[in-house]
Amino acid sequence: MKLLLIDDDVFLRDMYAKKFADGGHQVAVAEGATIALSMINRSPDFDVILLDMIMPGMTGIELIRSIKRDFPQCKAKCVVLSNQGQEEDIKEAKVAGAEGYIIKAESVPSAVVKKVEALINK
Repeated sequence: MKLLLIDDDVFLRDMYAKKFADGGHQVAVAEGATIALSMINRSPDFDVILLDMIMPGMTGIELIRSIKRDFPQCKAKCVVLSNQGQEEDIKEAKVAGAEGYIIKAESVPSAVVKKVEALINK
């Protein structure tokens, strides 16, 4: 699986990137939406885009909408990985086009990898 991981928290981004890489996945990382959009523009062949809800410059919802609108050739499944776990956040993300929503505080990193793999294999 080719994954783009977007999170402005360096520690969490590196930890999740390592867990996915250890699981045999190809991982690219970005600290925010602007860099992520540039990466998608150069290489739209990601299988999964794993993103946070709160990032500098653009929210996760705005990023999902931008990807769906501006990169129709990008077939990646967008999955939110966030501590924002309110029901309205989850609903808004799904309406925007998120295929899944994982709350960081409820899943250890290895469980996050398994949940993302399960979403991709649906």
